[in-house]
Amino acid sequence: MSGKTLFITGASSGIGAATARLAVSQGWTVGLFARSEDKLAALVEEFGARAMALPGDVTDFTSVKAAIDAFVQEKGPLDAAFANAGMGLSAAGTEKGEPEEWERMVGVNVLGVLWTVKAAMPHLAQRAGHMVLTGSAAGRRHISGSVYGATKWFVHGYGGNLSEEMKEFGGRCTVIAPGMVDTPFFDEPKPEKLQPEDVARAVLFALEADPRCALNEMFLMPTQ
Repeated sequence: MSGKTLFITGASSGIGAATARLAVSQGWTVGLFARSEDKLAALVEEFGARAMALPGDVTDFTSVKAAIDAFVQEKGPLDAAFANAGMGLSAAGTEKGEPEEWERMVGVNVLGVLWTVKAAMPHLAQRAGHMVLTGSAAGRRHISGSVYGATKWFVHGYGGNLSEEMKEFGGRCTVIAPGMVDTPFFDEPKPEKLQPEDVARAVLFALEADPRCALNEMFLMPTQ
């Protein structure tokens, strides 16, 4: 049992909820941040005292900062944060893409990551803490016109830069990069692809690595 604290964005379902569930089972206390109050409340009922519901909007820095500060005040110093919230697009490519949808996605996939890191860093600096970002296999290859993929390229580039910055206080940053995962991100189930639990295990593997070991990037790909 670690007895450590972990703040998770996009925590109400999919990868975020699976990571919270595994972390709690391994002794972590989790702060669950997402827009869906009902889903967060159900998770807290499942997890008990090791979880705290923190409803909010990842595109609003004030909302993220207030949630992390409240989590720290209630549950103790912050050891790790997982910037996991993300969204895709209904129309792929540049020509067919919708600018309004791009703007919403950049707000979540880019600014949401920045806001989470910015709000968490003062706390992590006090604990030689760990920042985990959800990247994507789409952030390491070129896909015709993919604006979504470009936001994940940002996550990978920023994650590498953040790893260097966090060395200043002994901290670590890990980008977890899965291929296709069977989550509510997709309209149709993808049972033959990665499951959220696969990604959760990778997150906890990185978090529980010996402090001398920084896992900067981890790639997970479905075998089919």
